[in-house]
Amino acid sequence: MIKQTFLTIFGAALLLSAAPVFSVAALPAAGQTTSSKTAAKKKHASSKSKKKSKVKGQAAPTPDRIKEIQSALQKDGSYEGEPTGKWDAGTTDAMRKYQDKNGFPATGKIDAQSLNRGQGRSNANHVFRGRAD
Repeated sequence: MIKQTFLTIFGAALLLSAAPVFSVAALPAAGQTTSSKTAAKKKHASSKSKKKSKVKGQAAPTPDRIKEIQSALQKDGSYEGEPTGKWDAGTTDAMRKYQDKNGFPATGKIDAQSLNRGQGRSNANHVFRGRAD
């Protein structure tokens, strides 16, 4: 019985003496004032920056692609002048004419309806769809 009491008291003293060591280990080091929640947020935020950003929307057409579209509009009779590779006011007007002539909303912008009109209508159609014949 005395041995059991001695071991209980010794165990309690050992736990009390170790308590300050564990409580200090849980505190931030000198000069650090961030809480564990803030540190977790920072760690999470840094992992976000490593992820690749998603491309939003459709990429702008290249000058070569714009030339192809202008050539197709020219063959269709909607575009006057030589293809420049720049989407300018003349190209926008030509696209509006083309869209109106083919029953699409005349926005003057490149859209899926204008580029993907039915197959077999003309050579211009293949250029609009990305296949020059």
